[in-house]
Amino acid sequence: MKLTLRVWRQTGPDAPGDFETYQIDDATEEMSFPELLDLLNEGLTAGGREPVAFESDCREGICGACGLMIDGQAHGPQKGTATCQLHLRRFNDGDTVVVEPFRSAGFPIVKDLVVDRSAFDRIIEAGGFITAPTGSAPDANLIAVPKEDADRAMDAATCIGCGACVAACPNGAGQLFTAAKLAHLNTLPQGQPERAKRTLAMVEQMEEHFGSCTNHRECSAACPKEISIDFIAMLNRDFRKARRS
Repeated sequence: MKLTLRVWRQTGPDAPGDFETYQIDDATEEMSFPELLDLLNEGLTAGGREPVAFESDCREGICGACGLMIDGQAHGPQKGTATCQLHLRRFNDGDTVVVEPFRSAGFPIVKDLVVDRSAFDRIIEAGGFITAPTGSAPDANLIAVPKEDADRAMDAATCIGCGACVAACPNGAGQLFTAAKLAHLNTLPQGQPERAKRTLAMVEQMEEHFGSCTNHRECSAACPKEISIDFIAMLNRDFRKARRS
């Protein structure tokens, strides 16, 4: 399988960047997209050239580190799929594929395809935890949680923090990520004592780095875990209540 890759290269945050074109002649349909980049880097290294910097870790669609813009789409053309779960069978022999880092002021470029997503970490640091003194972990069945609440919390907790929502949003908004992280704590009984404080702190931190949501819904469409924008509505309700309290 032959592919032409147009890859964004940038040596550092303040350096100018541009696309470079590479020809891959021995890819296979079974390869994942990070494996394609591995193959590219093996050839570059063998030729004494600088390999393309990109992130990946688990390669199982769990960690979110692999996020890339592929042909202008966050994580590529396959819906509900992280970059590491995207296989070359989705492309045709002879295709030209454009590979870029996530583009957002909240995610400054570090090098090539690597971006700094620490703004997400700061949102979590602001309130994505429970500090109420609950003692040691109780047995799972001792705290009654309605099934609807448990299901909603689990749906929110599937967010892997990849940043595709921000990259896809025309405003560079971080509401879907923040809403998901708030919802999986604010829905459960253990999260209620700090619900208002948590919401105010995380939204305030989010607004330092990201734009505002205007309901384009690109975030949910690009999310590899297909997290619903209903969580953004929940964030907005909690935020209004917290401001009044």
